[in-house]
Amino acid sequence: MSTEFIIGTIIGLVGIIPVIIQFVKWVRKPKLSDLMKKLVDNSLSTKAHRKILQKMNVILLRSGKHISSEYINNFVLNKRGKEAVFTELCLQNDWEPSKELCVMFMNGDYPSIRNKYWEMKKSQSAMEDTTSEPVAKDEVNKENSIGNEIVYISELFEERFPDSFNRLTAILKKHGVEYRLLKGTKDIWCRDYMPIQTESGKLIQFRYEPSYLKGEEWDSIRSDVREVCEKNGLNPRFSDINLDGGNVLICDGRAIISDRIFAENPNYEKDSLVDELSKLLECEIIIIPAQNGDYTGHADGMVRFVNRNTILGNSLESEFKYWRDGMQKVINQYDLKYIDVPFFEQKDRKHPDSAIGIYVNYLEVNNLIVVPVFGREEDKQAIDIIQKAFPDKIIETINYNDVAQEGGLLNCTTWVIQ
Repeated sequence: MSTEFIIGTIIGLVGIIPVIIQFVKWVRKPKLSDLMKKLVDNSLSTKAHRKILQKMNVILLRSGKHISSEYINNFVLNKRGKEAVFTELCLQNDWEPSKELCVMFMNGDYPSIRNKYWEMKKSQSAMEDTTSEPVAKDEVNKENSIGNEIVYISELFEERFPDSFNRLTAILKKHGVEYRLLKGTKDIWCRDYMPIQTESGKLIQFRYEPSYLKGEEWDSIRSDVREVCEKNGLNPRFSDINLDGGNVLICDGRAIISDRIFAENPNYEKDSLVDELSKLLECEIIIIPAQNGDYTGHADGMVRFVNRNTILGNSLESEFKYWRDGMQKVINQYDLKYIDVPFFEQKDRKHPDSAIGIYVNYLEVNNLIVVPVFGREEDKQAIDIIQKAFPDKIIETINYNDVAQEGGLLNCTTWVIQ
């Protein structure tokens, strides 16, 4: 065997090594179906699930599809299976679950997923047909432009929920309500992490470390209140009390807060905590029971003030006995008039924290109230009750379902100050 032959063979082998390496990498490249199995593994953390979605996205980009950053950042498994997650992926990213796509993700065709997808798309279209028509910028009702309150919305809201953003801002423009976008936020629920404004105009910024957002997996979506205030030119008084804005309702020298406040502040004695809150908020504190099924414990999902002595609330007859009895004690103690508003719970395994069915989580600004509607027979009853409670205010309705499915509604996604 000649030296030239040996050298040539070695050079040939060296040259083919990169090809072999690339082939091995291609063979070992994860398939979407394999990643899908990992995505529904309940033993993995939410952070791990989101990393899997990012890997999926890299593969999909080569085929012209992509998973939205909103979907990735908000993904929580909640014990769902592959079919439920894949259906949600298709709906949220506007993919038709074709046979080819089903095979890629599920290792087989699933006509049942396709049928469910089109049913849900039709339902969404039907809901959109019931919403208010957009208005041009110059089509403003000047006569109804009363008051000087401003609505603030996270700048992420327009990016993540463009349809609901457009519907809401169209209503605000129609009635001459000024709105602005908040910088530096990490999620859309601005009511919770923004300061509370007292009736004298002071801004009190509470600590924003709710128990339901504790853990490293939530760090990327828990807004830094000091950073948000700084970026938006706010200079509030800071308090070390841990309290979400969605759990504070203020009207005529009174504030309603649910008893979740005690669990969130175990280092305080209850009486001293209430006293401190009364001084900070400059009003009498009324503590109501939180609902066991609500992981946030926020008051704005249960009741709203009409005036100092009157509140609207979820229909007491439809509530659990422990909450009905607890609220009745509060009503008697503070001599409150309680007006029942219908509500319902929509069972949705894909969105277990859905707020669909809660009418009292409306937006109130100046002489305008924007009420969520859900395409149900309860809509008209709820609107009539709210209009009767506020005869001098304008009532507008809005389809907010895409937001509601994520766990909140209008009061949650807006911050109103003078």
